[in-house]
Amino acid sequence: MVRPRRILALTMLSPLALYTSRLPAALNPIQMRDFPGEITNHGRGIKADKLNALPLETVFSLKEPVGIVFSDELGGLSKESTESEGQESPSRKAGEHKSRVLSEVTAAADGIEVLEQVTRREAQDGGLVSTDSEEQEKTTGSQQQSSSEEILLETMPKQTSDKVVAENSLTARTDGKTKSFVLPDTRIRNIKDQLIKAKVYLGLGSIRANSQYLKDLRQRIREVQKVLGDASKDTDLPKNANEKVKALEQMLIKGRQMQDDCSIVVKKLRAMLHSAEEQLHAHKKQTVLLTQLAAKTLPKGLHCLPLRLANEYFSLDPDRQQFPNQNKLTNPKLYHYALFSDNILATAVVVNSTVLNAKHPSDHVFHIVTDRLNYAPMRMWFLSNPPGKATIEVQNTGEFTWLNDSYSPVLKQLGSQSMIDYYFGTNRANPDSNLKYRNSKYLSILNHLRFYLPEIYPKLDKMVFLDDDIVVKKDLTGLWSINMKGKVNGAVETCGESFHRFDRYLNFSNPGIAKNFDPHACGWAFGMNVFDLAEWKRQNITQIYHSWQKLNQDRSLWKFGTLPPGLITFWNKTFPLSRSWHVLGLGYNPHVNSRDIERAAVIHYNGNMKPWLEIGLPKFRSYWSKYLDYDQPFLRECNINP
Repeated sequence: MVRPRRILALTMLSPLALYTSRLPAALNPIQMRDFPGEITNHGRGIKADKLNALPLETVFSLKEPVGIVFSDELGGLSKESTESEGQESPSRKAGEHKSRVLSEVTAAADGIEVLEQVTRREAQDGGLVSTDSEEQEKTTGSQQQSSSEEILLETMPKQTSDKVVAENSLTARTDGKTKSFVLPDTRIRNIKDQLIKAKVYLGLGSIRANSQYLKDLRQRIREVQKVLGDASKDTDLPKNANEKVKALEQMLIKGRQMQDDCSIVVKKLRAMLHSAEEQLHAHKKQTVLLTQLAAKTLPKGLHCLPLRLANEYFSLDPDRQQFPNQNKLTNPKLYHYALFSDNILATAVVVNSTVLNAKHPSDHVFHIVTDRLNYAPMRMWFLSNPPGKATIEVQNTGEFTWLNDSYSPVLKQLGSQSMIDYYFGTNRANPDSNLKYRNSKYLSILNHLRFYLPEIYPKLDKMVFLDDDIVVKKDLTGLWSINMKGKVNGAVETCGESFHRFDRYLNFSNPGIAKNFDPHACGWAFGMNVFDLAEWKRQNITQIYHSWQKLNQDRSLWKFGTLPPGLITFWNKTFPLSRSWHVLGLGYNPHVNSRDIERAAVIHYNGNMKPWLEIGLPKFRSYWSKYLDYDQPFLRECNINP
């Protein structure tokens, strides 16, 4: 009997000896991988969801993610299992999860202390832990089954808001890390989306059948619209905005339960989209029409100004009506500018900005031509507001007796009855859809004088032509030193966009146009041009202009304006200047690059939104208004303000 007892004792004590001999090795960080496997075999069934309470934030390296047993973010509606193999027994799964967590904890710097706390807690709690956990699971399950519908209604507004925030967020990778950026004013976007959804519900048959709900929904819509008001940013919303929006969301949840047919909602949304597109199209047409009308009108201040100036001019003595330094007008060594305009204020800005940015103002000469009506006011303005040491000449078109309809085909066309009917007649057989061609400025000879520079200034060899809707920001004397390599016109090309090419301005269905020009050729801009008048005369540019004008008597080659005939006249005779000399678009494009504006020598307000009109773009108006003295008596009397 002794031998069997010894064998039995040896059998019972050997596992304990083996376990105690390996336990110190398990606590050694070098061999701690062996420890969890032994603990698993001797565990007391402690559930894994209790071990999730361990401070895992201190873990440096994880073998695999620790599963979440219970998620509060789902409002008690979902429960996930941490086990990876669903066919194994629950006790084994709990043991594996416990061993995995313990192995992760021991990898921390204070892993031994944490392990001691866990084993001590295991000894104290024993089976009570398992009992409490089972009771908690049963209670949670019964609560989920009885209150799932109420929780869904309570969490719906929150989920809606979270969804909107997610849809209005962007992700970007920087330095290998992913960052999330939330788009601004998400609350405003959310409120507008809710209003659209509510309006869809108002048109559904099942909703309209419930009069009480329909009344309440309309009331909530009015409340939210009142809260939204004119707010364009989240910070503009009042404090009670969330309360009103939440009430509307609750109404929409009820409406969703009443109307579950998605096809009806889709049809309603398509009808609303079609109606919105039609309204947008009508508003765009109206905007174009009103913009064209506003561009043609003359503000009251600009109508008052020439009247006041003319009255003052004719009260002067004849000797005081003359400008000084008239001997400089024909000196080819000076810097000469040609400016043709009937807008006194715009002309003043061009001259002032050029002189103030010039290194040597006394070397600059301005040749201004206006019509007979504005001749006296224009002279009076520069007599009372001389541009420093620069020289001024003001002429009117009546002085050019050689410029008549027998010499100029364009003058003959401008005076024809068909042209007058086109602009001012009410019964048009073929009305042009593009309203910009009906601007009466095209009837003015001032718009076509640029093609007669050698005839107007026969003693000059080189000139810079300036439009009256530009502002000079830098010294322009460098333009005279540019070698144009035999070209007549120096201009900045505008072919950065496809619509600035020749086929945009000319009718290439005409054989004469298609044969002589390239439809994809790069266009260029009038507004700031350098003209070599000596080369102009040598190549007989004016005659080329006349020949094409005669061919376009029926407007079959191009419509109106000066750029199309300019492109034709100076075809293969234009030298491209650097873009920094001339930046365009400030009269129609609010997105002109501010850096381009700062680097530009000349900025051009081409388009309908001129800076002296109320429709001018406010962000660009300061570049123009800074060159006017609004304390000037004539401007104050006519109530002209920046």
